[in-house]
Amino acid sequence: MAMLLGDVGGTNARLAIARNGVIDDNTVTRFRGDDFASFDDVVRRFQKDQDQPRITSVCIAVAGPVSGGKASLTNRDWDFDEHRLARLTDADHVRLINDLTALGYATPSLSGDGLAVLREAPEDRARNGQALVVGLGTGFNVCAVRALPGGAITAMEAEEGHTHLPANIWQRLSETVGAEAARAFTSTEETFSGRGLSRFHAARTGTDPVPGERIARAAEAGDPQAVATYDLFAEMVGLMCRELTLHFMPLEGLYLAGSVGRSIADRIDRFSTGLLSQPFMRHIPENTPIFLVRDDMAALQGCLAALS
Repeated sequence: MAMLLGDVGGTNARLAIARNGVIDDNTVTRFRGDDFASFDDVVRRFQKDQDQPRITSVCIAVAGPVSGGKASLTNRDWDFDEHRLARLTDADHVRLINDLTALGYATPSLSGDGLAVLREAPEDRARNGQALVVGLGTGFNVCAVRALPGGAITAMEAEEGHTHLPANIWQRLSETVGAEAARAFTSTEETFSGRGLSRFHAARTGTDPVPGERIARAAEAGDPQAVATYDLFAEMVGLMCRELTLHFMPLEGLYLAGSVGRSIADRIDRFSTGLLSQPFMRHIPENTPIFLVRDDMAALQGCLAALS
């Protein structure tokens, strides 16, 4: 008997089989979204490549909102349906969850090389059993995690990326790129995803937008404009995380995830400047440890935990 697990983003889909509560590393396969018309086609290819295993349950993490057993990708024209996946796989149980929810379920298992400590917090701080995953990549979202009696956890769904920017962050943007350019940053996701970084660099330098990966490479090579963009961007991410620590009180830890999150980790000093920039209620971000999720299998592990 096998469990089908999936981690589906706007660029790639990663699928795997778990047996007896353990992911079979030999089955982990990544598919480029551009190569398939639908996610159902990805599943068909994977099942064929795995010699049509008998699937008993399915959990797919989707980079988009999930409601009523249906989901769609925010950044690709793919839709998902639990009933359709059940027919396709002949599984008895199918569950769709948001990709950040999957990372939330994975947090208890993160350790070793899969997790980096970016900023420690006092050992004698107050604890409340609450954590927060912040995903910055193709999109932006969060997942609040709370420990339950008996050792279980609950991971809560959210669509934080589609909220409006806090006024203090919009003001910082306005001071940096001008009020007219700042009006284009209409939501949290449009500001703090990879395309947000691209548009911020273009607005700050008066150049055409280029992919965030190019800005990262230029910054690594010492390009002064790219370095300045990344430093300011890291500070604004820290300021956003300051707001999130007050929203969610994650005294067990705030976990950065995603490609943009990883690039911010190299500028933790600038991030911390934004995180601790305001004196009011400063003890909350000060007492929140900051981690970086490095484990590429984390969302699949979270899918496995969600089926348990």
